[in-house]
Amino acid sequence: MKRVIASCIGMILLSAGLSYAAEGTHWGYSGHEGPEHWGGLSPEYAMCGTGKNQSPINITGMIEAELEPVQIDYKDVPLDVMNNGHTIKVGYAEGSTMKIEGQTFKLLQFHFHTPSENQIEGKSFPMEAHLVHADNEGNLAVIGVMFDEGKANSSIEEIWKLMPAEAGKTNTASDVRVNVMNMLPANKDYYRFNGSLTTPPCTEGVRWFVMKNPVSASKEQIEKYSHTMHHDTNRPVQPIHARPVLK
Repeated sequence: MKRVIASCIGMILLSAGLSYAAEGTHWGYSGHEGPEHWGGLSPEYAMCGTGKNQSPINITGMIEAELEPVQIDYKDVPLDVMNNGHTIKVGYAEGSTMKIEGQTFKLLQFHFHTPSENQIEGKSFPMEAHLVHADNEGNLAVIGVMFDEGKANSSIEEIWKLMPAEAGKTNTASDVRVNVMNMLPANKDYYRFNGSLTTPPCTEGVRWFVMKNPVSASKEQIEKYSHTMHHDTNRPVQPIHARPVLK
């Protein structure tokens, strides 16, 4: 059963474009393969054009709520960095979890977007990280972390040392360990809303937890990512429709 669940989760991530090896219709961030055309590129991507709970969003009109603290237990893992042509992705070994809303989600990987995909009260940030989790049934939960330009980020520095310059390449270092907990803000208050994957097939039903407080990365670190990817890697904000955004 565990193998079946792992396979299902893998299929979700592959179809979401979170692995360079994913098969299917090619998509991108500009031109006729850009976000405004995703819904028409393939029937499998239709949700990108018709969905009513799409991500990212401009986080605004928040409703006060008694949100429970997120319980995070992330471990140190060997560094595993992939350039899949759409983002820089760091694979995460098993054993790290997030507990929230009575469920336990396993951390699968985290990756980056420049500029940020989500906005906060209309503000866009230079970079955003997405920490992707799944429970045993394959339900997804994503923690979003915003980066402001400021002092250099030590976690980013370690990751960028192994960042592949060529799409489809992965660099690993078993002797270099990373813990994404060190990349989160000290204050872990968050905004909560329901949304989707931000890449095709834009599957809905994803729980989003966007940290209220940004962390910093240097101008050089942000520019190194942008230079490696050669283009912006963010989907524009989508209509909120009737969704509540809790804070």
